[in-house]
Amino acid sequence: AMRDVSVCGEAYERLAIIVAGGSGTRMGLSLPKQFVEVAGRPVLMHTVELFASVRSTRVVVVLPEAHVPLWESLCAKHCFDVPHGVVFGGPTRYASVANGLKELRGERLVGVHDGVRPLVDLETVERCYAEAAEYGSAVPVMASTESVRLLDTDGGSHSVDRRQVMLVQTPQVFRRETIVAAYSEPYRETFTDDASVVEAYCGSVHLCSGCATNVKLTWPGDLVLAEAILSGRGHSSPTR
Repeated sequence: AMRDVSVCGEAYERLAIIVAGGSGTRMGLSLPKQFVEVAGRPVLMHTVELFASVRSTRVVVVLPEAHVPLWESLCAKHCFDVPHGVVFGGPTRYASVANGLKELRGERLVGVHDGVRPLVDLETVERCYAEAAEYGSAVPVMASTESVRLLDTDGGSHSVDRRQVMLVQTPQVFRRETIVAAYSEPYRETFTDDASVVEAYCGSVHLCSGCATNVKLTWPGDLVLAEAILSGRGHSSPTR
């Protein structure tokens, strides 16, 4: 790890890899969205703090090398001393997660979470780790409340029964040996998340219940939602 303020000597059962490589372009922001302040602090700090509060969990943040000085300065500005490590990301999400996996110590379970999903609740995180321990993997999903259509190759489209469609979230949690073996396989263009990587390796993943508020902050309106929820949780003051 390039920076590690984790508690020395403590044994952890769980590793949480927080991937934070977004650019903020879809929000029309000059600042990457993980660094935008919501409820008094950058989005990424809310996410890191939540996972660091999960029992026996060590947190590693994966950032583009160019963003690390900014993160360091924000941690100093906000007196953010929640234990976490920092590693450099890669050119793809796949490469970034692989870099995070290099920081594994003795943890038996590995969760990968989007840095810009600060609104997941602790109950969902605990459920994902617990079900991964039992089934080998746990991918949180929510049923679609919208009608769903698939695009055809001829430019048309057709409706799909939305009961057959699940919206995928994070954290996606796996037993250590499963995710390490899956990430030793060559990269494919079809790898959009960790579930797709593990699925390509072992053929299936276990789905579990997601969290209704657990949106990936992508559009300006998402920040309004995040402000309301995080302020309501009482996380608006600097840590300690």
